[in-house]
Amino acid sequence: MVAETYKFCSACGASVQYEIPQGDNRLRAVCSQCKSIHYQNPKVVIGTLPVWDNGGDNSSGPKVLLCKRAIEPRYGFWTLPAGFMENAESTAQGAMRETQEEAGANIELGPLFSVVDVPYVDQVHLFYRAKLINLEFAPGEESLEVQLFSEDQIPWDQLAFQTVATTLRRFFEDSKTGHFSVHSKTLEYRPKLS
Repeated sequence: MVAETYKFCSACGASVQYEIPQGDNRLRAVCSQCKSIHYQNPKVVIGTLPVWDNGGDNSSGPKVLLCKRAIEPRYGFWTLPAGFMENAESTAQGAMRETQEEAGANIELGPLFSVVDVPYVDQVHLFYRAKLINLEFAPGEESLEVQLFSEDQIPWDQLAFQTVATTLRRFFEDSKTGHFSVHSKTLEYRPKLS
């Protein structure tokens, strides 16, 4: 089922109709005048998993930088620095931009770590592992505070999104073995949030 979000054509301003164009198999918004087809595709959310190695002392394990959200949805809940990908940027560039905007953190970007499909909101979330270069970070406009957490300090019941919880759990599992993989998961249903 397609949410009928388009009412007018962005090319000519005429009204659109929802129909299956020739050669397609899905309902699309098709302009009644110029016949432009307006596709609705998933949004890409990109971010990082910024890690501090405790200055080489791993006795307490790695720490992860989280941001407390200053915006809706999930105001006041904790998340990894992430946001919507912008036009004309790569996923890596977007992940670094979001980390700077939300956490003011200087990072060395690592490899892709998790890909989480969220079909119930038409999104795909990508998180890169990242190494914090130093401990100079500060909340940006979209964050109330920014803080490092070891695994036993993570406020699991105060995480903003299931994609963040999934990514953090996989990271701490991999940290124990020292072998990091790319993880993928599909969230099949909308979780009940407190």
